[in-house]
Amino acid sequence: MSKNSISMIGLCNPKSPTNVGAVMRAAGCYQASEVRFTGTRFAQAAKYHTDTKDMAGKIDLRQMESLTGELDQDTKIVCVELAEGATPLPQFQHPEKAIYIFGPEDGSIPQQVVDKADAVVYVPTIGCMNLAATVNVLLYDRLAKSNQEIDHAERVIQSRDVNNRLKV
Repeated sequence: MSKNSISMIGLCNPKSPTNVGAVMRAAGCYQASEVRFTGTRFAQAAKYHTDTKDMAGKIDLRQMESLTGELDQDTKIVCVELAEGATPLPQFQHPEKAIYIFGPEDGSIPQQVVDKADAVVYVPTIGCMNLAATVNVLLYDRLAKSNQEIDHAERVIQSRDVNNRLKV
């Protein structure tokens, strides 16, 4: 995977503004290009969001009828779900260009979306993580498996906040 790879996040009818805010923060940290969501629950609760890094001003957050609509032809659909037959994340090879679709906090990805998927993966934990934690793990795995060159000294300096001046 090159440093120019693109990832998008798709959320199926998320209910928690806290989780969506944390997903937006993860999207910013891992340089996702867009976060899409379906359903109305988040839109109704959006005034309570917790996007503490104001990523909504930097990354598109779009409500859509279909998470798989308006995708470029070369975008792969990857569902992330505790589903029988899913590929364990440690064994998964991420595509260059993907939309990663996650189910709601209190349900699953609709079967018709899974049927369109190029891949279905799961994080092999004991029990299920919350939505935002799962997005973070998935995006970290994508970064860790990429061949992106990172100037780590500069990344630390640019990423830490004003209260952190630790050196090793």
